[in-house]
Amino acid sequence: MTDERVRWGILATGGIAAAFTADLVDLPDAEVVAVASRRAESAEAFADRFGIGRAYGDWESLARDEDVDVVYVATPHAAHRAAAGLCLEAGRNVLCEKAFTLNLGEAEELVALAKEHDSFLMEAMWMYCNPLVRRMKALIDDGAIGEVRTVQADFGLAGPFPPAHRLRDPAQGGGALLDLGVYPVSFAQLLLGEPSGITSRAVLSEEGVDLQTGALFTWDSGALASVHCSINGGTAVVASVTGSRGRIDIPSGFFHPDRFVLHRDGQEPEEFTADPADGPRSSFRHEAREVMRALRAGEKESSLVPLDGTLAIMRTLDTIREQIGVRYPGEAA
Repeated sequence: MTDERVRWGILATGGIAAAFTADLVDLPDAEVVAVASRRAESAEAFADRFGIGRAYGDWESLARDEDVDVVYVATPHAAHRAAAGLCLEAGRNVLCEKAFTLNLGEAEELVALAKEHDSFLMEAMWMYCNPLVRRMKALIDDGAIGEVRTVQADFGLAGPFPPAHRLRDPAQGGGALLDLGVYPVSFAQLLLGEPSGITSRAVLSEEGVDLQTGALFTWDSGALASVHCSINGGTAVVASVTGSRGRIDIPSGFFHPDRFVLHRDGQEPEEFTADPADGPRSSFRHEAREVMRALRAGEKESSLVPLDGTLAIMRTLDTIREQIGVRYPGEAA
């Protein structure tokens, strides 16, 4: 970084890249200087849409662009290892979408590359950076509901998705788990850490990806978590955390909430709502601010989204996939 303004490169031009970039351009201390796609036409159209100065028709040119302080990798997760790895090898800092990679092995490779090249690396788990989620976690950590006993979270889309859709394509890491299940898994591990026991069941598609998956996590403390994800049934997308002295309920959209309700035993419920100054509930600006804060501080990973936590989530996702029998092309049998 050469000045206070953080210069971003965007790798990929799909919907999530557009949503993230739209939030970036509203931040006065961020500047989007380049975008890359495997198709020059897509990169040029994206650059025109957001007023970006450089559009590349290949990933390598963006990775080599020394005017870029950090690259946001927004490809489907099957390409995260290749895209993020290319940028890290070129010395770029990286914010990589979730699921972080297809599997733990790929995630470990990216972490090793970041350390080898002394680069910043972070999973784009925007839920962890959300101010209201952070407020909820602080209350739980301070004992507002006592010792956590159970966590419940779900994320399901109604579909139906045709066989050609990326969510049904094994080659693109399809299925409910990596695309949607990463949220309830990450929510549970935000509060309780990596589980000591995992039991999973799923319904698979003809292509061999999970249409819906349910898992029960256990911890040595006696805590339990029930998580569910689906691409063949729209769920309420809610979460609840129950402790020894109360409960917190998060209504629809638990991973980017606009409110939650704290129930303390023997007291009236308390509702906590998002500060309008924090922006709309769909905002990606919080994770962008965390990246820029860390870069200015010279940090190589985020304290809100630490790499050890990301690797722990990938271990959990790998265990679930092993239990339900989902394997992607190229993975060892």
